[in-house]
Amino acid sequence: MANKHHETRVGIILTGGGARAAYQVGVLKAIADILPRDAANPFKIITGSSAGAINAAALACYSANYRDAVRRILQIWANFRSNHVYRTDLAGIAGTGARWLASMFVGGLGKNNPHCLLNRAPLRALLEKYIHTNNIQEAVDKGYIHALSVSASGYSSHQSVSFFHAHPSVESWARSRRVGSRSPITIDHLMASSAIPFLFEAIKVHREFFGDGSMRQIAPLSPALHLGADRILVIGNRQEDNFQPKRVSNPPHPSLGQIAGHALDSIFLDSLEADLERLQRINRTVDLIPEDTREEHGIALRKVEVMVISPSQDMGEIAVQYTDQLPRTIRFLLRGLGASKKNGSSLISYLLFEKGYTRALIDLGYQDATQKKAEILDFLSGKTGAEVKPDR
Repeated sequence: MANKHHETRVGIILTGGGARAAYQVGVLKAIADILPRDAANPFKIITGSSAGAINAAALACYSANYRDAVRRILQIWANFRSNHVYRTDLAGIAGTGARWLASMFVGGLGKNNPHCLLNRAPLRALLEKYIHTNNIQEAVDKGYIHALSVSASGYSSHQSVSFFHAHPSVESWARSRRVGSRSPITIDHLMASSAIPFLFEAIKVHREFFGDGSMRQIAPLSPALHLGADRILVIGNRQEDNFQPKRVSNPPHPSLGQIAGHALDSIFLDSLEADLERLQRINRTVDLIPEDTREEHGIALRKVEVMVISPSQDMGEIAVQYTDQLPRTIRFLLRGLGASKKNGSSLISYLLFEKGYTRALIDLGYQDATQKKAEILDFLSGKTGAEVKPDR
């Protein structure tokens, strides 16, 4: 339990969602502009899953200078092209597509069975060039961060594994279907965490193959809590309002693309809201139990303040405006899956690594966070007594 001399640590959770993670960059940029120019990294505990894991690692690698770290991340996302993430050339698409077709028609190709729909060799090359994971240990040693966690889903163990690179005081943990494992974070961990099922190939880390960190992640807040966060900023990727679309009478049968988009939404969007509700219930319970009573009976519950910044607009609807920017080969592939602009916008929103779309999401994140400027400043300052003033 935290005591009076405990250093308050603010954590940040960067959620998954493929190209949707560009929204996070806009929020991070707004925070950089809100804080003084020479402000230290405000997030001592950084956690991420899927594409959010890549942003988290980049933030940790360059945490000696928060503003510079955000500038580096922004430079990549603002100039993205799909061929920076996966092969979009005809040979690359035909190679994986042909193997899928051959496998279905002949009942499998043995060791040559296809593992994914898209080849992510370009992303690995990009990460190796720009994310220097050797810097993470230095960031921990110098106190720029307390911990970095990257989550991935084990295909053999069926567990959500949070690989963490942290201060020696942090201990591993094990809960039902989720564990925390101390490990130096590498490019393999980032590739594994962002390996969207079916679309991207699973990655072997240590003795097991892992896929996207948002799968089986029933408690997205858990890694930050185990690593010692007292306050947590969550950057989501689902529209923040409670708008419920109207039910359509006699709808057409959903296409493969529409089903795939629905499945990805379930993976990336649903568990966070449920975990936030659980934390709110725990906070209410803690309020009912006096602190001295909790200490006397060894009750390890503690109140954790959470702030959520989510998109004010639907990312799928934004994606529709930029679908034509996708390479022709990818548009052809998506049409084959039935992912048209009308009914496949959700699937497209995860794969649309084109700068028109990513810049639109960056702008949206920046605007949404800027509108919460005062709330962000209050949240980051917390109860430490240190006043955080905006950069003027």
